[in-house]
Amino acid sequence: MTQTELNITGMTCGHCQAGVTKALRNVPGVSDAQVDLKTGKAVVQGTAEPQQLVAAVVEEGYGAQVANP
Repeated sequence: MTQTELNITGMTCGHCQAGVTKALRNVPGVSDAQVDLKTGKAVVQGTAEPQQLVAAVVEEGYGAQVANP
């Protein structure tokens, strides 16, 4: 299992945060996802590929980029 950190853009409220969290948790291979509205960061645990995570966030209507390690 790995941990992937993402930078999320476009979130402005708790509803946004909840939508991104749900989208990430629905990606196959994700065991947990924590999204911080204030910092714009998401930390995802599991075996999903980073590009799958980015695609899920983009599909939800927000920007996403894998954070530099």
